Amino acid sequence: MNKNLISLFTFGLLLILVGGVGSFLDWDKSMIFIGLGLTLESLALLIFAWKRLRKQ
Repeated sequence: MNKNLISLFTFGLLLILVGGVGSFLDWDKSMIFIGLGLTLESLALLIFAWKRLRKQ
């Protein structure tokens, strides 16, 4: 796997974690972090699938 893809994946997980902790603490902006994290996770999944399909 590409290092950029792993970085995108781990940053997305970090944002989801920050949003989860923020929602537990009733932070107003927590859903923005969860949404950004899910967006980055989806982007990493699409890039991974695209690279797998291009190899075949």
